[in-house]
Amino acid sequence: MARPVVGIIGNYLMVNDSYPAHAGGEMNTEAVSCVSDCVPLLVAPDPRFVSVDELMEVCDGFLLTGGRPNVHPEEYGEEATEAHGTFDRARDAVVLPLVRACVERGQPFMGICRGFQEVNVAMGGTLYPEIRDLPGRLNHRMPPDGTLEEKFALRHKVCLTEGGCFHKLFGAAEVMTNTLHGQGIKTPGARIVIEGLAPDGTPEAIVVKGAPGFTLSVQWHPEWDAANDPVSRPLFEAFGDAVRDFVARRHTRQRIPA
Repeated sequence: MARPVVGIIGNYLMVNDSYPAHAGGEMNTEAVSCVSDCVPLLVAPDPRFVSVDELMEVCDGFLLTGGRPNVHPEEYGEEATEAHGTFDRARDAVVLPLVRACVERGQPFMGICRGFQEVNVAMGGTLYPEIRDLPGRLNHRMPPDGTLEEKFALRHKVCLTEGGCFHKLFGAAEVMTNTLHGQGIKTPGARIVIEGLAPDGTPEAIVVKGAPGFTLSVQWHPEWDAANDPVSRPLFEAFGDAVRDFVARRHTRQRIPA
């Protein structure tokens, strides 16, 4: 049987400062294919080219990836400042309604970094533009220098809610993660349950309360070394299982006579 399809949300970028492109990190593709055991399909997130309905029909689940541009603060009722960085309004226009539609339908998604923030904003939450500027907070940004191994190295603990989805999945109350983000949750959106916190209180793991499908999202980057990392592997395996369960339910509904 064909493997289920996971739409990997891509990012807009300019190649050589002149050629517009949509792209996605190879480590996301590898994690979805080799750990989740699904077909990775890169999505160009621009409403000129795709609609939410089309994506939900073509794809069985979605990986909401990280990306350098941030969710535009107008999406959560605030004005843009220099601290908010760069934006991708086309991705906002696709992914935010996609999250809400998936929550309603029970279609699985997993949010990573920007994707984690998109889930919060889609559900009515807000973001801090720069975590490191807040009193008592750590600098969660990616180290500017070093190899990929050094940039994605484990840097802090995440304390998990006892009995929560992440606690049950990992079988531990604390896990070690990398950290490569500038923004973070300010106020959680409706139905957003924070199940993991960094030592400085920054939210790191969330789920959507009462959602009929998989909605686990994390602020760190589990796609790095996903096949070998003891935290990343069960997360991507559980995501793949959820996508297969959704496909089975979808096929069952299609076979039921009218």
